[in-house]
Amino acid sequence: MRELVLASGSSIRRQILDNAGVPFRIRTSGVDEDAIKAQWAGDSPADLALELAKAKARAVPAPAEALVLGADQILSLDGQLYDKAKSAAEARDRLRTLRGKTHTLHSGLAAVRDGKVIWTHTQNSNLTVRDFSDAFLDAYLDQAGEVLTASVGAYAFEGLGAQIFDRVEGDYYAILGLPLLPVLDLLRRESVIAT
Repeated sequence: MRELVLASGSSIRRQILDNAGVPFRIRTSGVDEDAIKAQWAGDSPADLALELAKAKARAVPAPAEALVLGADQILSLDGQLYDKAKSAAEARDRLRTLRGKTHTLHSGLAAVRDGKVIWTHTQNSNLTVRDFSDAFLDAYLDQAGEVLTASVGAYAFEGLGAQIFDRVEGDYYAILGLPLLPVLDLLRRESVIAT
């Protein structure tokens, strides 16, 4: 079986693969995401997410023939792109901005073997945030903890953050940041897991 290296420090991506019984090891890339974003002149946020995923997968050293999986996610709302909040105050502002609106999460995945990109995948999910009260927001911020700066939307959809939504259109795993079914298909084809 071929070795899988996950080029991500995301705890939820690790959990998704662990829960699916996929053997892998983690090596974070150290890619300067801000520099890539600053130079980006592409067509869409999904393309940017894919470029970031490619950069991460290429940057990770791996044994010969190992498969390196890079992933990234971009949030867009009304033509503006958002990064992870750097503080609880910024997370509060982000959630106020998202309140009552529909935003899109753009997931990008890239697999690299021996330095060459052999597979890519993009997937978009639309999430409508309910028009929650300021009291709810205060309580959410008190309970959410590190989630506020760990996800681009300042929420963890798999947990407490599910309470902020009215409607979602998209794959559950893609919303979490790792579209699992396309990944499993790739891993079977690449002999990382049994067919």
